[in-house]
Amino acid sequence: MAAPAHTDQRGPLAAPARRRAPGPRRLPDELLPAAALAAIASGALGLLALWWRDTPWVAGTAQWLTESGRITGLLAGYAAPVLLLLMARIPLLERELGADLLARWHAMGGRYLVGLVSLHVVTIVYGYALTDRQGPIGEGVEIVFHFPDMLKATLATLIMFGTGAVSARAARRRLRHETWYYLHLATYLAVALGFGHQLATGANLGEGPARAAWYALYLGTAALIGWYRLAVPYLRDRRHRLRVAEVRPEGPGVVSVFLTGERLAELGAESGQFFRLQFQTPGLRWAANPYSLSAPPQHGFLRFTVKNLGDHSAAVAGLRPGTRVRAEGPYGAFTARRRRGHRVLLLGVGVGITPLRALFETLPGEPVLVQRARRPEDLLFRAELAAVAQTRGARYHELVGSRQQVGDLGAALRRLVPDLARHEVYLCGPDGLTEEAVRALRAAGVRRSRIHHESFVL
Repeated sequence: MAAPAHTDQRGPLAAPARRRAPGPRRLPDELLPAAALAAIASGALGLLALWWRDTPWVAGTAQWLTESGRITGLLAGYAAPVLLLLMARIPLLERELGADLLARWHAMGGRYLVGLVSLHVVTIVYGYALTDRQGPIGEGVEIVFHFPDMLKATLATLIMFGTGAVSARAARRRLRHETWYYLHLATYLAVALGFGHQLATGANLGEGPARAAWYALYLGTAALIGWYRLAVPYLRDRRHRLRVAEVRPEGPGVVSVFLTGERLAELGAESGQFFRLQFQTPGLRWAANPYSLSAPPQHGFLRFTVKNLGDHSAAVAGLRPGTRVRAEGPYGAFTARRRRGHRVLLLGVGVGITPLRALFETLPGEPVLVQRARRPEDLLFRAELAAVAQTRGARYHELVGSRQQVGDLGAALRRLVPDLARHEVYLCGPDGLTEEAVRALRAAGVRRSRIHHESFVL
């Protein structure tokens, strides 16, 4: 099935996209993350207050170690469901905070969780060993094999350590995205296995409100994950029945995938957002990879542009029209809703141009788009972007060359956008190049709060 003729074989350009009416005014971008972190911190402080209330005094090395183990155990038990909630695809969090920020918080919190669990194990074992007057190895064996639910808790700990190891940046670079994704799902099993141990041996979670709140936290998290990650995608799949309409080459190793379906307007997708797509074909059906919209959703089609970055994205180029697609989304806060000022710069690095292509067509005003690439053949959507710029009276620039050829990125951007410091910036691209761009923008005088960043790898 081919895309409609009025897409001009490059995308939906001939019929200008209808601009979405501005949504309700949001709170300042800096306030929303601060409020979310404050809410998480208040829960942790509540646990410390619970421990303080139930611990009248602490004396001696053995008791200090044991109580340190209880504190770290409480905090680890609290952090685990919070980290799962961050990635539960809750629309409010995805829309207001953005999937990119939530993913960074999840990764940072995961490191804290592994640290807390490590301290919990060490301090509890040594504290109990000093109390029982035996060595830590013997005490550890005693705890694992004779304390209630400790075999399951030990397995949970090993799974968590293993997941932490494969999530480290150096290890993750060597793994396929699909492999990392499935290994990461083991954290759900680890959290479930550790729950019984927390209730059975958690001295501060006795009968009463504390235990009820603990149940509410874990069961509520399970319910939200089950609804937003399983039930909602299933129901949307049944309602919208997405299928591949066309796969169109865009450049070396890059293709655009057009999806069609039923009642697509009800998805409420916006330029700048992304979906997690599961293509129902052998080798792809069990992996949900994130892909950004590369054109405004219109005319009954959704367009995604995919670069060959691994087995999954490489296989997308071989999809056949009619292939069914299961989609989670739309996700992300990288939309026009973030826009505060009138001057906007869209800076796309490499395949990060994908969501900016859609924003360039729909963002109010006259945005400036700069596409950064190492080689001319790496530039995407050149004809489309030039056509959009001409139609809208906007500006489109290409910044091509190696770092040595381009020189200081901030200076190069100032040549193209003389009043750069007064612009709000939407930035998307590979992590390393994006970090370099953020530093260059900050050095050029752009405030950090005016730089909206989205990683194209989540």
